[in-house]
Amino acid sequence: MKLQQVLSYVRKAVDDYKMIEAGDKIAVGISGGKDSLTLLYALHALRRFYPEQFEIHAVTVDLGFRNLNLDKMKELCRELGVEYTIVETDIAKIIFEDRREENPCSLCAKMRKGALNQAIKAVGCNKVAYAHHKDDVVETMLMSLIYEGRFHTFAPVTYLDRTELTVIRPLMYMKEAEVIGFVNKNQVPVIKSPCPADGHTRREYVKNLLRRLNLENPGVKERMFTAIQNSDMKGWTL
Repeated sequence: MKLQQVLSYVRKAVDDYKMIEAGDKIAVGISGGKDSLTLLYALHALRRFYPEQFEIHAVTVDLGFRNLNLDKMKELCRELGVEYTIVETDIAKIIFEDRREENPCSLCAKMRKGALNQAIKAVGCNKVAYAHHKDDVVETMLMSLIYEGRFHTFAPVTYLDRTELTVIRPLMYMKEAEVIGFVNKNQVPVIKSPCPADGHTRREYVKNLLRRLNLENPGVKERMFTAIQNSDMKGWTL
């Protein structure tokens, strides 16, 4: 997949849900994974022609895993001319050594977001872009149905009262397979997650469940996404 195709998805999402306004300074949280790096490339390219002028600032929350090398991220941001901030934390030690959490993902996400939001405010950003794609939207909805008994997923745009930050999700129209296609075609320098829980989570279970459902019922993920768009969930009305 070419960058122009990625941009068409991103531009549609940004326009449909009014994600970007003139003067925005948008933090892009980059973990080194395929999704966040695709988002960084897309927003960097979008800046060149989008009618509303905005800035981007890349931020990585280093969880403290000793085998994580961020040199590729530093080099990429230098090549793109994007400001880059690395936030050093001891989150990995707290979760896996001190607390020895059996289900670490929830606490890790809260601590990571807290560190990220603090850094974002410190560099003067008013928005943060998350790299959730279409599959993430549907997976989150199904997880909510299975584990919480409610029809819910995150919104394209969310205002966080406590931090006075706005979360945007510009990749929401892009399928995970298309992200993979873009990364492979353009040799994006992806870094494998060093987290020992990676690939062994509830989300991974739901991802595999959806894959099977879609094989047996072609198009089911698209229909689920359409159901979300047509629902009365907050933030989804076009």
